[in-house]
Amino acid sequence: MSLATLDVTDAVATITLNDPKRRNAVTLDMCAEVGAILDEVDANEAVKAIVVTGANPAFCAGADLTHLGDSEEEGLLAIYEGFLRFGRSPLPTIAAVNGAAVGAGMNLALICDVRMAGESARFDDRFLQIGIHPGGGHTWMFQNITGPQAASAAVLFSQVMDGAEAARVGLAHRCVPDDELLATCQEMAATTANVPRELVIRTKQTMQEIRSVSTQSAAVNMELGPQAWSARQPAFRDKLAALKAKISGS
Repeated sequence: MSLATLDVTDAVATITLNDPKRRNAVTLDMCAEVGAILDEVDANEAVKAIVVTGANPAFCAGADLTHLGDSEEEGLLAIYEGFLRFGRSPLPTIAAVNGAAVGAGMNLALICDVRMAGESARFDDRFLQIGIHPGGGHTWMFQNITGPQAASAAVLFSQVMDGAEAARVGLAHRCVPDDELLATCQEMAATTANVPRELVIRTKQTMQEIRSVSTQSAAVNMELGPQAWSARQPAFRDKLAALKAKISGS
């Protein structure tokens, strides 16, 4: 049985963690399958966005830490690949959190560009509860997304958030009914279908890099080159001509 599956429809790659009996816990075998799928997706010119979810009843129940081996640090880095590889994709990513996202499963959600939560979603930090320090950039991602208070409540005080609470504190973009979650995420991802792939990739790259600047003038300068590049592309000229024709014909 494949531990991760891929479906490509309407420029959207949907990747599903597929070990429901283990609630989609991350193992080295799953990491390898996910990595191979993402290599395929990143190389596919027809794909412009990625949705990741878990086979019901969970999104991802964390990492199987029995795979650490003799070197804890090397073992941890190997397990981290299950979510870090999503962060290295140049394509925009959406996490469709359809149930429990625990520990490393939360990291998988956090590393995506957008998180959408089903009503049954459960964001459960749990690191301290099992006696281990958070890892994989967890505290950095969490605090940058929600701010320190919501992150501290979850990390230090083990407060579990459902989908509605996650949306309220900004951890999730929205909370939607469970039976609408995947379709909602896929429809959102499909809005990239008519956008040139390179423009999507460059815009995501700019959004990531611009977080490091501290002034608006620096942000203006960082966006200037990519915007000038896009203005020279045929797609922009075609869309601009179509808009002018529509205005003149109205």
